[in-house]
Amino acid sequence: MTDPDISPGTEPGEITSVVEHCFRHEAGKMVSTLTRIFGARHLNLAEDVVQEALARALQTWPYYGVPRNPAAWITQVSKNLALDLIRRDKVFRNKEIDIAFFMEDATAISGGEDSVSFKDEIRDDRLWMMFMCCHPLVPREAQVALALKTLCGFSAGEIAKAFLTSEAAIAKRLTRAKRKIREASIPFELPTGDELRARLDGVLQTLYLLFNEGYKASEGDNLIRKELCHEAVRLCALLAGHPVGNRPGVHALLALMLLNGARLQARLDTDGNILRLKDQDRSRWDRGMIARGLFHLMQSTEGDELSVYHLQASIAACHCAARDYESTDWRRILHFYDLLVNMDDSPVVALNRSVAISKVHSPKAAIEAVEAIKDREQLDSYYLLYAVLGEFEELLNNRKAAANYFRKSLELATIKSERKFLMKRLRAVEDGRSGN
Repeated sequence: MTDPDISPGTEPGEITSVVEHCFRHEAGKMVSTLTRIFGARHLNLAEDVVQEALARALQTWPYYGVPRNPAAWITQVSKNLALDLIRRDKVFRNKEIDIAFFMEDATAISGGEDSVSFKDEIRDDRLWMMFMCCHPLVPREAQVALALKTLCGFSAGEIAKAFLTSEAAIAKRLTRAKRKIREASIPFELPTGDELRARLDGVLQTLYLLFNEGYKASEGDNLIRKELCHEAVRLCALLAGHPVGNRPGVHALLALMLLNGARLQARLDTDGNILRLKDQDRSRWDRGMIARGLFHLMQSTEGDELSVYHLQASIAACHCAARDYESTDWRRILHFYDLLVNMDDSPVVALNRSVAISKVHSPKAAIEAVEAIKDREQLDSYYLLYAVLGEFEELLNNRKAAANYFRKSLELATIKSERKFLMKRLRAVEDGRSGN
């Protein structure tokens, strides 16, 4: 007899898809909450419990069907596994009351006099845990990687692509970070005052990368993963609405997310293929999100702080303000990029700046700018480097060079819609048709 909350007859492929969805959406929540209960030094244990719950879903759902509320099922199994573990292990016996509260949806676990209560402080376990991952004792290069892996379900490969490095390097960072948390007994609590503000940079970078992975996925079949964008916006809005996070940089990042997120619906055609900015139907842009983005951009101007998020949000605002592609204020955009490269000299920022240079000056000047990029070798395996160079060479009517760049870009691209777009661009260049 099947459970009344089970829907039998689900195909195996669909079951795998649902479990993967739950992993993305629910695992981070569960790991965060269990880490709060077990203590930060038992982060691996919390991850193991949630992984076991997901494994059980893959084992049982093919026989009994997918639960009507898969997330609730995984949550309950994780709770039961945690409770079993606590009852077996004397190390956790003093936590049994806490886990009981958790299973009954308790509001919080109070800390000492110097800590801040959960409900009175930031009201989300995952955002709270981001601050823990960004503790000063955790190496800076490992902070964001740990948050993305633990809270957002990113694979080492996805994180490696975000940082333009190898999976092995990311794996080492994650191992070091967890070891440091364990050895230093870093508390799972939210600090106050200057110590909390000092961790904001790492938290903002995590949210920034989370949004970017949703805006343009680094792997998989889908170019856009809206759920990641929406989660990044939600967490950033939560932070901006809190006294601790009511700061110019937070509002600037939220503005950037909203202004870029407003264009999500128009970035793909009806077949799921990517559309360039110039080809997008601007009537499909979300005017409500644009208005919210401009509001937070104004909020970000209070005080004298200027961050990379201010400049990127200003660039996004220029695109949103343009009536059409032809009326885009590229000179203003280039001005913001000139300021941005002085604050962030990453090769990706410099590559993006070259596009504005091509619009304001010439494709030849843009190619020269690309050739002058500092640490350009970091872009050797970045498919957009060659796609951009292909565009510049085509504008100069150097079709052979353009075709070679598009072929190289095609070799490196992994997302289906991007490969289809690049194939179309390559064929257009080979056939002598302009795609610009």
